Amino acid sequence: MTNILVVNGPNLNMLGKREPSVYGTETLADIERQLRIAADELDVRIDFFQSNVEGEIINRLHDAFGVCDGIVINPGAFTHYSYALRDALATISVPFIEVHISNIHAREAFRHLSVLAPIAVGQITGLGTYGYELALRAIVKTAKK
Repeated sequence: MTNILVVNGPNLNMLGKREPSVYGTETLADIERQLRIAADELDVRIDFFQSNVEGEIINRLHDAFGVCDGIVINPGAFTHYSYALRDALATISVPFIEVHISNIHAREAFRHLSVLAPIAVGQITGLGTYGYELALRAIVKTAKK
């Protein structure tokens, strides 16, 4: 069975409360519920991890080595500067898709750069929480090749 890991970075535990005009009113639990439904439909196993701590995310990614077939990651603010996160993803060589609820390219200039995008299978940005489902479907297709 295909194993997919969904990783959420800093402040995403506050979805539904944090800037609803930017991120909407859905919570992380809502997103996970929707992804479980899609994972059942796709017949894949899905695990979730969220942390506000960069090192914890890196450790979880290391644990995915040899176990996961694909990763969906919303790295939050780590997107823009975490070379440690980028190195972890490069080291484990598990295909991943980067997801952002808001359109990072239409926001403040510092948000336009992703240090992860060059090594990602793809990036989905600005489609709200639906971007997670699109990323799941795409990474499953990639992982089954």
